Amino acid sequence: MKRFAFSGITPTRRRPGGLVLMAAFLVLSGLLKLGAGLGAAMANTTDSAPSSETAPLACEADGGTMALLAALQAREGRLAEQEKLAAEQQATLGFARKEIERKLAQLASAEARLAATIAQADQAADKDVSALVAMYESMKPKDAAKLFEEMDPDFAAGFLARMRPESAAGVLTGLDPAKAYAISVLLAGRNANAPKS
Repeated sequence: MKRFAFSGITPTRRRPGGLVLMAAFLVLSGLLKLGAGLGAAMANTTDSAPSSETAPLACEADGGTMALLAALQAREGRLAEQEKLAAEQQATLGFARKEIERKLAQLASAEARLAATIAQADQAADKDVSALVAMYESMKPKDAAKLFEEMDPDFAAGFLARMRPESAAGVLTGLDPAKAYAISVLLAGRNANAPKS
């Protein structure tokens, strides 16, 4: 055997079985601890299992979580209220739109009836004016001039404009010169403001 110079110890061979034995002890110790923990967990599970007489355990939340939950619930309530208001406004707008459409239809119908009535009245008035024009044309110019002398110049010009030129000339000849001039100016000015093109 060799001796080492620095000490008086002779080297011995280590046996591999010692490491294996130590590893086996460590594994066995870990298994025992794991078994003990598993047994305790199983004991807690079987002991704390809810029975028909005991209530299930409740999970307690911290204050921050509860505040967040309360804020979310409040926001959900506000959103539900806003959705309700929006639905009510939409329903109100829909009703108002239908009511406006109904009123517009009534207005269009009334406007059509009014236009028909005005057209009928215009036709009747035109017939009446045409009848008066025909009557004035059939009168003697001196007799017609007496009637035109009493008329407003604008009103008289309206009749004279519709009469045949020779009948109108006979009536104008029988009128007072100042009245005939006023009527002539009105007749000439009627078309002065009319568009040329």
